[in-house]
Amino acid sequence: MTEVALSARRVLSLMDLTSLNDSDTDADITALCRRAVTAAGTPAAVCVYPQFVSLAKTALAALGVAEQVRVATVTNFPDGSADIAGAVQQTQAAIAAGADEVDLVFPWRALQSGDEQTGLALVSACKAACGEQLLKVIIESGALSEPALIRRASELAIEGGADFIKTSTGKVTVNATPEAAGIMLEVIRAAGGTTGFKAAGGVRTLAQAAEYLVLADRLMGPEWVTPAHFRFGASGLLTDLLRILQEPANSSESQDGY
Repeated sequence: MTEVALSARRVLSLMDLTSLNDSDTDADITALCRRAVTAAGTPAAVCVYPQFVSLAKTALAALGVAEQVRVATVTNFPDGSADIAGAVQQTQAAIAAGADEVDLVFPWRALQSGDEQTGLALVSACKAACGEQLLKVIIESGALSEPALIRRASELAIEGGADFIKTSTGKVTVNATPEAAGIMLEVIRAAGGTTGFKAAGGVRTLAQAAEYLVLADRLMGPEWVTPAHFRFGASGLLTDLLRILQEPANSSESQDGY
């Protein structure tokens, strides 16, 4: 197998195959789950809106990949409200529906205004609501824009108990960038390296994904970059990976949700 094909397989194993479109239907989510089953392997998870969690669990079980592919969903999404009680309620409902992972939007506007405590409290409360399930905190790095704010949001999310910190919702003008990823990975390393990282928003090709892998391999080490610590949030990326691996996509492609 060529080096490029090996890289494509590696990226596939790190993907959260995502559909977060307002127009999503049961049929769209069922098709998304079918796309998760390829001859080259499966992604780490599928990520869908909360109302589709149960459907995704059922579809993956029917496909025989429920053990390999986790189901992620989103809360406090996409606005990043400062309403702690509302975020906790959404997170509790997502866990009750069967979500294996919750991608929570950090109240980044509050941080911009100088309020650090709301973000810390919100993450802490939602981590408690998740119990043993993974909490991935979206800091919306593109909207924060300033390196100091990206760094501080990452620190607060980790202090609050985040299992992963994630770049973006995919719903703002600027999403994942290697520059923001570098800052976030540096914070993770300084905190001991146990927190994971997720690049989401605008990663659509193997070449783009490779930039993040090179960065993570350099800062954290290749052995760190596994689904337990590193993810890509994407949908269109799968099409490029399967093109490289010479396998047709299983169904019509949904738009990038992140």
